Amino acid sequence: MNFREKLISLGDAFYYATIGKNLVNMETVLDVGCGVNSPLAKIKKNFYSVGFDIFEPSIKKSKKAKIHDKYVTGDILKMKNFFKPKSFDAVIALDVIEHFEKKDGWKLLNQMEKIAKKKIVIFTPSGFTQQHPYDGNPYQIHKSGWDIDDFKKLGFSIFGMRGFRFIRGEYATIKYKPWFIWGIISVLSQFLVYYNPLLAYQLLAIKELNKQK
Repeated sequence: MNFREKLISLGDAFYYATIGKNLVNMETVLDVGCGVNSPLAKIKKNFYSVGFDIFEPSIKKSKKAKIHDKYVTGDILKMKNFFKPKSFDAVIALDVIEHFEKKDGWKLLNQMEKIAKKKIVIFTPSGFTQQHPYDGNPYQIHKSGWDIDDFKKLGFSIFGMRGFRFIRGEYATIKYKPWFIWGIISVLSQFLVYYNPLLAYQLLAIKELNKQK
């Protein structure tokens, strides 16, 4: 592993650790829009997980990597047709909601809440960040931007991720040179943005459903 790869790995370590921490004590997890390389592949997995995605090539690659215990291919905006209400402890959508128009994003959140018993976890850029289709997947384009108020009004707790917002651009890449200096700044700033999500490149939104009762 070269220096660049080590720095990227270090920058992602806090993100993976935070996702893992939020899935402790979950017995079942539905990974909505799981894609090829779900973050669940990077954490200690003590739960049964189902990967759900519309893009068959991504499902096939994820199956080969054995990230999930089961896979379902289908339109995630119609997930209520695939899964029963309150059938998973946690329902997560990591880097997913921004791929839909806003009205469809609200629909996605509503369905996730109906299927989850304990927790919903959302990960998305703060505001609109342009992204074009890549890797032959037309669904990778970004269609909407989400901010803190969008989630707060639905009862989510929001945390900042991936360091200062101004440092990163499309595909979360470092915008400035020399990249390694700005990469280090991004990693160090993670500790500042976690409780100051307005400054962060990405948002981690968590809703504890058992606390809503």
